Amino acid sequence: MVSAVRPRRPTPARVRVRPVPRWWRDAVGVAAWASALVVLALWVSGRGAQLLTARPTDQLTSLGRLSGLVAADLLLLQVLLMARVPLIERSFGQDELARRHRLVGFWSFNLLLLHVVLITVGYALGDHTDVFHEAWTLTTSYAGMLLAVAGTVALTVVTVSSIRVARRKLRYESWHLLHLYAYLGVGLSVPHEIWTGADFSASPLARVYWWTTYAVAAGAVLLFRVGLPLWRTLRHGIEVTSVVRESADVITVHMGGRGLHRLPVQAGQFFVFRFLDGPGWSRGNPYSLSAAPRHDRLQITAKDLGDGSGRLAGLQSGTRVLIEGPYGRLTGGERTQERVAMLACGIGITPMRALLEDLEYAPGEAVLVYRARSEPDLVFRADLEELAAKRGIAVHYLLGPRATLRTSWLPQHATHLSDVQALRSLLPDLQAYDVFVCGPDPWMDAVCAAALAAGLPSSQLHQERFTW
Repeated sequence: MVSAVRPRRPTPARVRVRPVPRWWRDAVGVAAWASALVVLALWVSGRGAQLLTARPTDQLTSLGRLSGLVAADLLLLQVLLMARVPLIERSFGQDELARRHRLVGFWSFNLLLLHVVLITVGYALGDHTDVFHEAWTLTTSYAGMLLAVAGTVALTVVTVSSIRVARRKLRYESWHLLHLYAYLGVGLSVPHEIWTGADFSASPLARVYWWTTYAVAAGAVLLFRVGLPLWRTLRHGIEVTSVVRESADVITVHMGGRGLHRLPVQAGQFFVFRFLDGPGWSRGNPYSLSAAPRHDRLQITAKDLGDGSGRLAGLQSGTRVLIEGPYGRLTGGERTQERVAMLACGIGITPMRALLEDLEYAPGEAVLVYRARSEPDLVFRADLEELAAKRGIAVHYLLGPRATLRTSWLPQHATHLSDVQALRSLLPDLQAYDVFVCGPDPWMDAVCAAALAAGLPSSQLHQERFTW
């Protein structure tokens, strides 16, 4: 009697994300500048330009109106930049969006302060009183002003915590929590703008523009920061399946779920994870996938650097996971060449391992350069060497203490070579490669500078940073 063999179900094909059209980036930039021109046009239509030739009090208040309008527009642009809108995120990448968000934020805050000063001084001149008395009168007499002051305080907290010196003294979790006050600041400013801001309600066109802009910003946050992550979390039911300690301070978390092949994720991308394991679960942390995504599993690997990553070791099997993402542009969709070179330092090996596992290339067309302090610090060494043997990857380990005499991506013992010479010796045909770089910021700066100095076109240099 021959028993029937049940055929194995085929592995579901993963969703392949199409490369982002380059014109998307230009379209986003044009839309941002167009919003500023609309604001300027609304100010001009409200006799803003005419008042610049009037008496000093009118000149000051007119400029104060303009600075307030532009500050409000930039504030909403800030919100949109970090609302995780797929078109915007995939066009720029989270690291560039974070830099632009920070720049726009400082401009918005400075213009907000200028708005407060100009309006107060202008009204004080008109009322023939001192600025302190006028500031008190404005705050206590005008509708919505107390809420606006509270919103300004919230935005001040966010801005101060974003200054480089302050960021260095804050944990990521604390900084992220403080940053949420930006939404409070935006919300508290709305009543003042509607009740006392003539430029917001003086014409039907102004009302349509501002209400539409606020609705788009709020809708983007609710849809892409709340709705989409919640829907994906409920749909896929992701749970921790196991936790593996790779070294004394490096942890790998394996997760499983339903229909993960439907996630539009690529190797090299990251998610913001929230593990429902007790107090503090609401603080999300970004982690790159450390293995190519599969239809039934996700895998992250992190170094114990703070509260978020430090708690990974204590996760139990079955812990539910909330996901937000995927994000990031460090993917194969950015490739322009057949050959690929991966340069990683420390825990920066995580997206590189996933890329090497997932990308298409022939034997001999991939190179991995892995910088670490010592052999015990080489994460995934066995996996990498197995993958190298299977797929014909050339692997170079750069071990040893960091250079002390100059800023370099090389270990101390190799600093007799310049950064460019060392790179050319490892990759003689550098221009024939797409070069992917991941690691600590100073190390990445040195690698990227060497690659560009060695003649690598900037379009073939791919990096993504996770600084905040």
